[in-house]
Amino acid sequence: SGAHRPDAGSLTLDGRPFEPSDPLHARNSGVAMIYQELNLSPDLSVEENILLGREPAVLGWINRGERRRLAKRALEEIGQAQMSLDAQIHSLTIAQQQLVEIARALVGEPRVLIMDEPTSSLTRVDTENLFGVIERMSQRGVSVIYISHFLEECQRVASRYTVLRDGKSVGTGAMVEASLEQIIQLMVGREIDEIYPRTSRSAGESVLELSSVAGLAKPSCVNLTLHAGEILGVFGLVGAGRSETLRAVFGLDRLANGSVSVFSQEATHSTPGKRLANGVGLLSENRKEEGLLLNRSIADNLTLTRLDPVSRLGLVSDAAQVAASEKWMAKLDVKASGAAQPVGELSGGNQQKIALGRLLHHDARILLLDEPTRGIDVGSKAQIYRLMNELAGQGKAVVFVSSYLPELLGVCDRIGVMCRGELSEVRPIAYWSEQEIIRTAIGQAEPREVAA
Repeated sequence: SGAHRPDAGSLTLDGRPFEPSDPLHARNSGVAMIYQELNLSPDLSVEENILLGREPAVLGWINRGERRRLAKRALEEIGQAQMSLDAQIHSLTIAQQQLVEIARALVGEPRVLIMDEPTSSLTRVDTENLFGVIERMSQRGVSVIYISHFLEECQRVASRYTVLRDGKSVGTGAMVEASLEQIIQLMVGREIDEIYPRTSRSAGESVLELSSVAGLAKPSCVNLTLHAGEILGVFGLVGAGRSETLRAVFGLDRLANGSVSVFSQEATHSTPGKRLANGVGLLSENRKEEGLLLNRSIADNLTLTRLDPVSRLGLVSDAAQVAASEKWMAKLDVKASGAAQPVGELSGGNQQKIALGRLLHHDARILLLDEPTRGIDVGSKAQIYRLMNELAGQGKAVVFVSSYLPELLGVCDRIGVMCRGELSEVRPIAYWSEQEIIRTAIGQAEPREVAA
């Protein structure tokens, strides 16, 4: 894609040496890429972002009418004709921003399209639309490199597979000849007997109670009781209000209605600082903008919200800070050169681990996790599942928001489903199937009494 120069080896495109000097060079050569980490200009419109750097021009002036036509066509191709071309990127959800990234990559009809975790924030409907785009592009002769940790998706869209581990190719072959188990074993270098570990435990006392909670950012009505020692999963389609509810509970957004109780203490009107002091931690879905200081070190990020354990006489001890950070880096298997490395230099998966490690360092007793496994490889996902079970076994309470049904069904004790801003169902795991969850999420389930 031209984002990095190779340290060794060679690249060929159409049988000729290919040495792109930058992404624009690669794009002009017919190679486009959708990055895992969103790469949009937040203060520009959807239309401007889709054609950024490739604006149609007449005598040096941007042809705004043609730009609008091309942007509209790109959105229509991925099934997003209803998206406003004039909306600024910062006003969109992460899922909507992901769709803009995809639309931008389709402009100019690339010959090679590289997709890095393109569905990590998408709903099933949007994912199916994307698969249709891939099929049509393949029929037109476009080569697609589809990078994903959702192996079922790889089986669906790919004819061949290649597995990379620690920067090396460890296996390649025809997709129809490989099982999921074989691919997973190649990815992690060992057999995984149980992707979703489940330990025997009993839920304890109530630690978080929400009564008719509604945030200003999203009209909603959420009633919920969370218990110590349980993992409560939350599923919902894009726009259902999952992230908005977590933000309101954590104090990032004001409540328009309802009440919040934390450890049996009334705590409706609070701030993130007070929530942290009360033992509540939030892992944001948008780690780059809301979860990390990308220019600061791993050590600074891990210890940011709890400096007392790494301070001496009121001053932060570098040695203590590094020692504490290295402990969490080892526990979470963070791949980095050391605790002094800037977080912005890490891969997306390792950045997510640092954001999660901060909650562990803070010793949060209630963890609000918004898509914690997005963009993480299978082995690391299994590690995070085990960590959640370990935390629940210690009596901590976990709210696990995810768009990936298999992990919710595999890890959680109870699952709640949000539809149009309301938490319409909270039921024990034994009552749920993927089909029933989807029906509830789209408002097609029969009304039932919400469990406590």
